[in-house]
Amino acid sequence: MADEKLSKLREAVAGLSQISDNEKSGFISLVTRYLSGEEEHVEWAKIHTPTDEVVVPYDTLEAPPEDLEETKKLLNKLAVLKLNGGLGTTMGCTGPKSVIEVRNGFTFLDLIVIQIEIVEKYTKSNIEVHTFNQAFLQNATDTKNKFDPMQSQYPRVVADEFLPWPSKGKTCKDGWYPPGHGDIFPSLMNSGKLDLLLSQGKEYVFIANSDNLGAIVDMNFLVKKGELFGNVTPKTLADVKGGTLISYEDKVQLLEIAQVPDAHVNEFKSIEKFKIFNTNNLWVNLKAIKRLVEADALKMEIIPNPKEVDGVKVLQLETAAGAAIRFFDHAIGINVPRSRFLPVKATSDLQLVQSDLYTLVDGFVTRNPARTNPSNPSIELGPEFKKVGCFLGRFKSIPSIVELDTLKVSGDVWFGSSITLKGKVTITAQPGVKLEIPDGAVIENKKYTQLN
Repeated sequence: MADEKLSKLREAVAGLSQISDNEKSGFISLVTRYLSGEEEHVEWAKIHTPTDEVVVPYDTLEAPPEDLEETKKLLNKLAVLKLNGGLGTTMGCTGPKSVIEVRNGFTFLDLIVIQIEIVEKYTKSNIEVHTFNQAFLQNATDTKNKFDPMQSQYPRVVADEFLPWPSKGKTCKDGWYPPGHGDIFPSLMNSGKLDLLLSQGKEYVFIANSDNLGAIVDMNFLVKKGELFGNVTPKTLADVKGGTLISYEDKVQLLEIAQVPDAHVNEFKSIEKFKIFNTNNLWVNLKAIKRLVEADALKMEIIPNPKEVDGVKVLQLETAAGAAIRFFDHAIGINVPRSRFLPVKATSDLQLVQSDLYTLVDGFVTRNPARTNPSNPSIELGPEFKKVGCFLGRFKSIPSIVELDTLKVSGDVWFGSSITLKGKVTITAQPGVKLEIPDGAVIENKKYTQLN
């Protein structure tokens, strides 16, 4: 049955003129692996907590050279690649999330460019910077540079027929999908960018999500020897579903919640046993990428992603870049400070980075030293704040939250200017009632309603 499905799918894919032969080959390979059931299942008893040799503490890394010329030589070997695939649809965005304004009118991409320019200015180095998203690679150091095709596009599969949707007439963008950021490695090769970077003397690429404001160039990783360094950070209760690094059959491996047997899900979520989680920041040797892609050796775990689009049930098969760690030689995890993980996945995260909890200097977002609590406040905003436009419209200015522990907002709530929130705060508007918080209000350890 699987052979018959694959044969019909292969024939239909061959007739798709919208994608390259490399994309067709990559897609068929992914589907073949999926149908064969060859995916390895994790045996729970073989999982071990990684030692400090496998997941190295950040503070034990060798210090970078103080000599400016040596620093320049190291940075000249670096390329920076930002994953720009998040469309931010949950936040009401119609394009990449990286074009959302974060602070002072600057978007994520603006800040990335500023950060690199500052490093280049003081070290007189030349760092290649690119963004990798659903369809494009951009040289981000030149905002006027045109976009060049990079990430693969694969056809969505109609679930009940197991045929590519474009072959059924769905040739618009909804008929296609990007196969996850695990596609970054073959795309670097197929686009010609990998050979170009190597010809320019680049040796390493730093890969990180564009919406992670803490993922900045760090010289410590350029001194360390190895083919791949996966960054992890201490897990909190907010991160219990995130992937983690484990020792498995004498290799370091990424373990995602989707791979965990049902009987062990609660154990996986424990911050006592699994104390670290994957930040999706990778430092990778470019020659090693070339070697492994040419050998077709990167067989990362397949992530089936069923969806319903325009009333049609479709299937997407994806892979994750971090799962490649087990295929590289001398690959390790590095347990980095929490400051290197500052993502914006929802408007509650946007409130954090736009508040006085952080400051912006030379494109770098740094934490306000006046905040004595090492953890960030927990913020829960109601559906009225879910979309970026609605969120911004409900604040005259972002409240001061340096002394805030928790905030829960529900209902039709509007904030004035110069508001201060402290301790544990709950703000609730009753159904059908608009609640306006006055300018200059100070709310501390209080449940605030229109009745107060």
